[in-house]
Amino acid sequence: MTNTLWFDEKLQQMRLFRLYGRVVKVVGMTIESMGPKATIGDICSIQSDGGAECTAEVVGFREDRLILMPLGEIKSVSPGADVTALGSSLAVPCGPNLRGRILDGLGQPMDGLGPVQGAELRLMDGASPHPLERQRIAQPMPTGVRVIDSLLTVGRGQRMGIFAGSGVGKSTLLSMIARHSQADVNVIGLIGERGREVREFLENDLGTEGLGQSVVIVATSDQPALIRIKAAMVATTVAEYFRDEGYHVNFMLDSITRFAMAQREIGLAVGEPPTSRGYTPSVFAMLPRLLERSGAGKNGTITAFYTVLVDGDDMNDPIADAVRGILDGHMVLSRTIANAGHFPAVDVLASLSRLFPSLATPVQATAARQVRSWMQRYREVEDLVRIGAYQPGADPDADMAIRKLPEIHALVRQHRDEAATWEDTLRQLECVSGVVV
Repeated sequence: MTNTLWFDEKLQQMRLFRLYGRVVKVVGMTIESMGPKATIGDICSIQSDGGAECTAEVVGFREDRLILMPLGEIKSVSPGADVTALGSSLAVPCGPNLRGRILDGLGQPMDGLGPVQGAELRLMDGASPHPLERQRIAQPMPTGVRVIDSLLTVGRGQRMGIFAGSGVGKSTLLSMIARHSQADVNVIGLIGERGREVREFLENDLGTEGLGQSVVIVATSDQPALIRIKAAMVATTVAEYFRDEGYHVNFMLDSITRFAMAQREIGLAVGEPPTSRGYTPSVFAMLPRLLERSGAGKNGTITAFYTVLVDGDDMNDPIADAVRGILDGHMVLSRTIANAGHFPAVDVLASLSRLFPSLATPVQATAARQVRSWMQRYREVEDLVRIGAYQPGADPDADMAIRKLPEIHALVRQHRDEAATWEDTLRQLECVSGVVV
């Protein structure tokens, strides 16, 4: 009798039928359906009469209809196609064997090496660590890039933005950090990248050695907006997995601007009102949700570098402003410096690491201030020097800045294949500034 009652109870809890909806409208990249019952973020399967199937995610509602965004091609979607709610959200396979692998925007392997062995599934829409459970950032993370380690020191668990226009060297700088930094694993997200540049980045910039210590997530510019957003979520989820396992993770996302543009596409499609430069309110709500997930945790750290593509080299565009207010510092890449053949083209005077005062020793901080002072003084008299109007001896500080310029250039310039150790960088800073570090 007890077994019968138990069986009846379980039978009542089981869903013995599946609810379907019907496609009633397709506009651009949005699909509207009448039913089924679903919530925001649920995955649905759309199956047409010919047997073709498309997967989509619920991104909103309009009156009594679901608004779906496809996770693939929508050529197969026909009027009246069946829509089935799968009752789950997207998850990412995570495990130690992810290193050396290349994943697509949905977290599936795209390198032809088969499934990830020993992986566990993690939901990609995770929460940021509790503020009181984050470790304090007290230890520098050597990046192997002299200009960063000497004048813009980054700590383990810090989040930095790399702001630049197109073609100024963002990808090259990221590859230098990936190959030369002292991190346990690199997680690299290429969001909205040109298809041609993916293989070039993997083979030329990252190289075999860098790829072996990295997990790369790729969503090219021709893929649907939702795929580009999910790729950023996948990359963040993979980085969170390694952090929770106690690793020091070097996380790079190129670029946060294309993530914002993808969210703008979705927001406009579901009827959000455009605000600053056409960006919808959901964009500015999504940015802190994504960026706050990185950083220090209980066991490990995620040191994050987010590239920001600024239109027309305008450093005050809405996305740049929003990201700068969330992150722990920013590096500005200057087109003027890049055009002069100086790489990495970091404009030190326009860049800032908010944690530099607490990470650098007092002597290193003094040396860095001295070098910055000379750089600023030279910039003030640069035009006079170029046209021959500057008179030596008129300003002792300017004279010193002019004399020190070759040494400063040697400190801040670096070939992409050159690795600079932490000790050598501080020693060179000592020689330039005259302060013993």
